[in-house]
Amino acid sequence: MKILLNKEIELNKWHSLLHISNQSSPFQTPEFNDFFNSINGFSSDVFAIEENNEYKTIVVVTVQQEKGIKGYFSRRGIIFGGPLVVHEEKKYLQHLLKYINEYYYKKLIYLETRNYFDYSSLSNQFTQSGFRYVPWLNFHLETSEVNSMKKSMSSSRLRQIKKGIKNGAQWKEAQSINDINIFYNILSNLYKNKIKKPLLPKSFFLEFYKHKIGKYLLVYFEDKIIGGIMCPIKSEKAIYEFYVCGLDSEFKDQYPSVIATWAAMEYANQNNIPKFDFMGAGSPDDTYGVRDFKARFGGELVEHGRYINILNPLLYKTGVLGLKLLSKLK
Repeated sequence: MKILLNKEIELNKWHSLLHISNQSSPFQTPEFNDFFNSINGFSSDVFAIEENNEYKTIVVVTVQQEKGIKGYFSRRGIIFGGPLVVHEEKKYLQHLLKYINEYYYKKLIYLETRNYFDYSSLSNQFTQSGFRYVPWLNFHLETSEVNSMKKSMSSSRLRQIKKGIKNGAQWKEAQSINDINIFYNILSNLYKNKIKKPLLPKSFFLEFYKHKIGKYLLVYFEDKIIGGIMCPIKSEKAIYEFYVCGLDSEFKDQYPSVIATWAAMEYANQNNIPKFDFMGAGSPDDTYGVRDFKARFGGELVEHGRYINILNPLLYKTGVLGLKLLSKLK
């Protein structure tokens, strides 16, 4: 058994594991790893275990932190989607997670997996590697049949889609960097004025477009972009809602945020992508308006949770308190 890191990893073997793993997603691909490493101030590492000339498990860890003083308290490693594994060979995951813990021990405050698959059969491998389970909800929606999608959503949501389209809203793929700039401005204002949480830098969104690892589906009204959705895609598996936004107050009759979400669903159906993954619906212990918004599209509510390993408990606790204080001072 051999542990490999970054440039030691062979692309053909990586793609072979992507092909056979049940956890295959755009977030564990070479393209996503390259994309994240292209963003100034961000980085990504890929780890693999090889035995008998085959890769048994792969983990892509994206390293992020906020700007300025927040950065010191927010150095984190996020494993989007979760690890790539071969389920009948569970032992390899535990070895790799322990290696990753040691690799980042003095570099990061915590590691977190954001699971878009069911890892319950591997819970022992996570917990024995220092991770604890955190309940977290999500919605998955089958997209193979348009009529089934429409029947599963709430009557009010279906009316909004029909009304928005009737009143002139339409969606299409982004065609230029300028389109991405407009999308980012809408999203940035949403995060600043309503969500009030940090947003990844514009370079993240521009590089996503340049690397072509997904699609921007934008909502138009009278040739003006009024909303959109950013979607990583793995065509044979799923399309994902990374970010969605809309000028809902300004264009109430067009329902841009609703049409943007519908755009991803319709795009999936038109391109034979079997599933739409909403990428999170919050903690089951908290009231969450975004969960209510997503629920009306009719997806299946699942709890695949997250696993978190706090590498520096003191800085983690200080960071949680400090970030709350800084957000109040804005």
